[in-house]
Amino acid sequence: MIRGRALLAFLAASVATGLALASMAAAAASNCKMVQIVELPVRLAHNRLIVDGAINGQKIGVMLDTGVTNTLIVRSAAVRLGLARQEARGYRVLGIGGETHVEAALVDEFKIGQATRKGWRMLVAGEHDLGDDVAVLLGEDFFDQVDVEFDLAHNAVRLFQPKDCDRVSLAYWAGGDVGEVEIDAVHDVSPQIILTVLINGQPVRAQLDSGAGASVLDKADAARLGVTPDTPGVVAVGSGAGLGQKSVDYWIGPFQSFVIGDEIIRDTTILFGDLWKNTTYARDGSRVPQRVEGTPAMLLGVDFLRAHRLLVAHSQRKIYFSYAGGPVFQRTTAPGASNVPRALKGAGASCQYSSECGGELGCINAQCQRFASTADQCRGHTECSRDEWCIGSPRRCQPRFTEGMACNKDADCEGVLKCLSDRCVRPN
Repeated sequence: MIRGRALLAFLAASVATGLALASMAAAAASNCKMVQIVELPVRLAHNRLIVDGAINGQKIGVMLDTGVTNTLIVRSAAVRLGLARQEARGYRVLGIGGETHVEAALVDEFKIGQATRKGWRMLVAGEHDLGDDVAVLLGEDFFDQVDVEFDLAHNAVRLFQPKDCDRVSLAYWAGGDVGEVEIDAVHDVSPQIILTVLINGQPVRAQLDSGAGASVLDKADAARLGVTPDTPGVVAVGSGAGLGQKSVDYWIGPFQSFVIGDEIIRDTTILFGDLWKNTTYARDGSRVPQRVEGTPAMLLGVDFLRAHRLLVAHSQRKIYFSYAGGPVFQRTTAPGASNVPRALKGAGASCQYSSECGGELGCINAQCQRFASTADQCRGHTECSRDEWCIGSPRRCQPRFTEGMACNKDADCEGVLKCLSDRCVRPN
């Protein structure tokens, strides 16, 4: 199976004969040069980064997807293009929505930009049509051998080969207000762009995923950070799908802070969902499903990329970025969601979370019911309105205590406050 790296080498050789290579001296050292391999003109459709291409003479959309480790053809597109498919033994592809069946197809001719590749045997996977004429997901196996700049304000993704640039800032476009963050070493078999961010002051393992239309946090990690579907202010925003067959429910919730490098975003909202719930597999000879290890806690998607100019410097294991404007996180829809909003449930309807219920209803005893009034005693937080918690002695629905107020436990106190010596205080 020819991987994306072979395509990249061919693309570089093809473009070099037709374009004058751009050599830009880095400001900090005259010996450092960023040799531009190619600039890919991208169009954004439904927050997807798409480049025009062709398979066997038929026009297609190629989605730039650093979240996919191996470049592949979407199965519905392979059928539409009339490609003959065979079983791809020894390959497994798992993602949001679970495992997807893997096949292989021989592509006589593949075009992207000014490059043409003939006789490319490609993986075929994915259980859903992605729309927007997307036929190929160009994965991190294509990008991991070069430095990649996302300049979406100018509808461009540029590939660079740095020369003599160790310990030199590669953010050539900025004068000085540039953030940087280290990325993990990239594994050859399963390349990913992994970095660490801080959410609510806690470290979170994130993946830069240009195939995710919106940044999203895994539900378990959101709960670790104090946000669940029943947290006041959380709203259900629908469901979406990835490569796997099953859909994932999403919510949007309030977070006190998000930090990447020296950039701090306070009082923001971030999507979250049970991303890896169905990402399981059974070992040969076993029927017991096992969760895939090493999945990221967060995906930084196209909404984040649109708000920044960003260079993934694989050569230095760093990301350079500067704020370009606009909201950093998408606030309305779920990744891969349809355009039809989810209807909120009425009184008496079955439910799992309060965010599924409309108006002043909450999910109490698995049914959408009216919340308890402030004067009534309560048994749990789900009986209270979205701005109140079941706290105190006796337990009643009321706002959580602010700094300096008497408390019984940490849950009585708002935000990052802790209940120490019977008072809500800020931890050291």
